[in-house]
Amino acid sequence: MAARPSWEGHLRLSLVTCPVALYPATTEAETVRFNLINPKTNNRIKMKTVDAGTGDEVSRGDLVKGFEIAKGEYVLFDKDELDAVKIESTRIIDIEKFVPRTSIDRLYWDTPYHLVPAGKTGIEAYAVIRAAMAKQSMVAIGRLVMSTRERICAIEIEEGGLVLTTLRTAEEVRSLDEVGSPDLPKPDTQMLQIAEKIVAQQSGDFDPGEFHDRYEDALKALIEQKRKGKPVKPSKPAIDDGKVIDLMAALKKSLGAGPQRRPVSNGKKKPSGRRAA
Repeated sequence: MAARPSWEGHLRLSLVTCPVALYPATTEAETVRFNLINPKTNNRIKMKTVDAGTGDEVSRGDLVKGFEIAKGEYVLFDKDELDAVKIESTRIIDIEKFVPRTSIDRLYWDTPYHLVPAGKTGIEAYAVIRAAMAKQSMVAIGRLVMSTRERICAIEIEEGGLVLTTLRTAEEVRSLDEVGSPDLPKPDTQMLQIAEKIVAQQSGDFDPGEFHDRYEDALKALIEQKRKGKPVKPSKPAIDDGKVIDLMAALKKSLGAGPQRRPVSNGKKKPSGRRAA
């Protein structure tokens, strides 16, 4: 099935505009998803909307949205009231400034999309904007409206096009101070030297093909076993014996073990993971 755009509109840099489309850069199509089943009838379970006070079933069409202002007290809103405060979607991605990529903390990066020309009209403008960004090695910061919500976004060069990533707001990101910074001891010099050698020994380029979701694979294997009617043997959980490890001995043993990479191929074409001009 051909990919469908999540959003279509225009990319605008000052007075230059071009029609563009956003396509999700990630997918969960291969993720195992379960349904809730009644084992007595082998039928799926349907969820009902029930009034928490009376226990009566309520039609979804009769429901309105509410915001809790006190325990059990809500301010109610109908659709027209909520529509009144919607940001009017101009279907335009407005580029407002350019920044170095390193100036954006990785905690703010959210959902990536391929940003490509929508048709041949304006493709020259798209190429000019992309080439100018590549020359300056900068990331464009803009905003757009998706699903009635205004989102800040970052646009950067990717091989053959542009990638747009929505950014989280400052209110959505927690600082380490909220969790509590750990009180770290000063590392032992000899231990640090061994740890640095281990890091150097296991250094290399990131290749997503080397990593695989082992739990997802185990689920698929389990489904296949059940489909074929084979018995499933429960695995023994790992037990933490609570022993205090000898850190120096563990470091030396790790250094002697060498790289622990386990390349796994799932038969799919791996993404390049590159950003190119």
